[in-house]
Amino acid sequence: MSQLNADQFPVRTYGGPTALFEYGGLRFLTDPTFDGPGDYGRPGRPVLTKTAPSTGTPADLGPIDVVLLSHDEHADNLDTSGRALLADVPLTLTTPSGGERLGQKVKGLADWETVELERPGGGTITVTGVPAIHGPGPREEVEPFTGQVVGFVLTGEGLPTVYVSGDNASLDAVKEIAERFAPVDTAILFAGAPRFPMLFDGNLIVLDSAQAAEAARILDARRVVPAHHDSWAHFTEGREDLEAAFTAAGLADRLDQNWTQRSSA
Repeated sequence: MSQLNADQFPVRTYGGPTALFEYGGLRFLTDPTFDGPGDYGRPGRPVLTKTAPSTGTPADLGPIDVVLLSHDEHADNLDTSGRALLADVPLTLTTPSGGERLGQKVKGLADWETVELERPGGGTITVTGVPAIHGPGPREEVEPFTGQVVGFVLTGEGLPTVYVSGDNASLDAVKEIAERFAPVDTAILFAGAPRFPMLFDGNLIVLDSAQAAEAARILDARRVVPAHHDSWAHFTEGREDLEAAFTAAGLADRLDQNWTQRSSA
């Protein structure tokens, strides 16, 4: 069991999947997306419409030691400004295929593969790549349409256990992660219930709010910071849905206090 209380480090969210936190003396950023509102997409892919600006800019972040990038193929997880930011970051961790595409200073992590990071004051942080499935059904059926996705678990001696889900729609994957790492101190859960009518018959490609609450229960997560639920048109559920789902599940007290304060502001 971790020795530190989960509330001892803040997590700041910037809209969409982007969150910043300091852990073990290193500063981590998830899925950087700072481009302005507008339509984004590639030929043959659904158009993604960003509806609101991020609540900060790359210049506001300060130095970043590690980017945790769930995948690089979709503009709502890595956009133009996010790609530019990677050039100034010493290390980006992502999917194996993303590591091949993005080149230098980027490392791909397969399921359960680990990397050790040196802490400024001594000791190490272990980052483990964990399963994520970006759509309904088995991975081999989903990946040809949505690509590889990876989640991350961060651990270290005397440090809380942190889970970053990435764009995951599978509670079975969450159960696999819980078998190895539960209880989790802080879970940064991507939710938002995104759907596309032309993709998987409109079924979920990331957790909805009720599933996010169930994921928190499976992980025995002491604190949950929801992300990936706002600022894009394909998200079909937002803050109110998340708060209602966690309340219905009897887990409202697990939601990060700073996140709930922002939601009611």
